[in-house]
Amino acid sequence: MKQSKLIPLFLLAFSIFLVACGGAAELECTDAIGCVTIEDGEPIKLASALVISGANEQLGLDSQYGVEIAIAQRGEVLGHEVTLQTEDDGCNAEGGQAAGQKIVSDDQIVGVIGTSCSGAAVPMSAIVCGKGMVMVSPSNTGPILTAPGSRESCYFRTAHNDTIQGKAMAEYVYNELGVRQAAAIHDGDPYTEGLSTVFRDEFTALGGEIVAFEAESADASNVEPLLTTIAAAGPELIYFPVFTTLGSLIAKTAKDIDGLEGVILASADGVQSPDFLEAAGDAAEGMYVSGPDLGFGNSLYDTFLNDYQETYGTEPLSVFHAHAYDATNLILDAIEEVAQESGGTLSIGRQALIDAVAATSGMDGITGTISCDANGDCADPKISVSEVSGGEFNAIWP
Repeated sequence: MKQSKLIPLFLLAFSIFLVACGGAAELECTDAIGCVTIEDGEPIKLASALVISGANEQLGLDSQYGVEIAIAQRGEVLGHEVTLQTEDDGCNAEGGQAAGQKIVSDDQIVGVIGTSCSGAAVPMSAIVCGKGMVMVSPSNTGPILTAPGSRESCYFRTAHNDTIQGKAMAEYVYNELGVRQAAAIHDGDPYTEGLSTVFRDEFTALGGEIVAFEAESADASNVEPLLTTIAAAGPELIYFPVFTTLGSLIAKTAKDIDGLEGVILASADGVQSPDFLEAAGDAAEGMYVSGPDLGFGNSLYDTFLNDYQETYGTEPLSVFHAHAYDATNLILDAIEEVAQESGGTLSIGRQALIDAVAATSGMDGITGTISCDANGDCADPKISVSEVSGGEFNAIWP
C-alpha cells in the first residue's frame, strides 16, 4: 500500500522534471556569439551613451529624452520591464572609450543607443562590438562610421550620413545663395572633418572654389589668426560644422576681423541648440545651419512632442530626439523578433539580434521609413537648412 501511494508521487515529480528539462532545452543557446538570459521577473537592460554634460549636453540630453520616451511608451517587452543604464560619451574619443568599458562590464546589457558624437563612436563601437552588443546611434553622422572597411559589424545608425548633408549644404550654398568661393573649418573630429570634406568636394564639383580648408582645436581660445588667414583668401562664405564652444567663438570673432565684413557664416547640426544661440548672441543672427529636417508632419511625432513637453517641461533641446526614439524602437523590435521564451525566461542571441537589426526594412518611425543597408545606415535621410533670426533656428529650405 505504501509503495503504491509513492508511485504516483514519483511519476508526478518526474514529469515536472521532464517539463523543466524541456524548457531548458528550448532555451539552449546556439547563437554564434552567445546569449543574454533574462529570468522571469528580471528586466531587459539597455544602455545609452550620449553627451549629457558639458558644453554639448543639450545635443545628448535631447536624444536621451527620446530614448526614455520610447521606453515609456513601449511599456513591458515580452512581459519584462525595460531599464536603461545611462553613460556620458563626453563628445570625444576618451569619453566614448570610458563609456564603452562601463557598458561591456555588465554582460546583461542587451543593446546600446549611442553615441551622440562621431568622435566618441569610433573607439566605443570597437569595444561594444568586441563583446557582441548591438549599437545604434541616433546622431553620429560621420561618413567613416559606416564606410566599408572601417565599420564595426554591430554598429548602425538612424541619423543621416554626412555624405548626404554635405552634398545638400553645398547645393544650397551654390544654387540658392549663389556663392562661388567658400572656406571650411573643422576640428579634426570624424564628424567635423568628414562633413567639411564632403562639403568641399561637392561644392567644388558644382563649380565652386574652396579658397581655404583649415583645422582648429575644439578647445581653442583664440581664433583670430585662423580667421585672419581665411579673410586673406577672400571667401564669400565660411562653413564651420563644429560644436558649440568652437562654433560660437568663430561666429563672434568673425565679426571683428577685417576682410570678413559681409561674409556669410554657416554651420551644421552640432550647434543646433539654445546653448549655442546664447553663447554666440547677436553674432549668430543671419547664420545658415544645415541639419536633419524635422518637418515630419506625422501623428507619431505629434504624440512624441506632447510627451516630451509634458515630461521634461521644454521644447526639444536639439535635433536628434526623434532619431533616438526610432533607434530605441529599432532595438526593441528586434528583441521581440529574436527572443526565445519559456516560463517567463527569455534568451536573446546576440548575433541573432544584430542580424535582426541589419535586416530591418520598412519600419515606420517618426523620422520616416527605417530600412538598414549593408553598411548599417538605417535612416530615411532628409536635410534642411535653417537661418538664425530673432534668436531662433528657422527652417527655410527646402
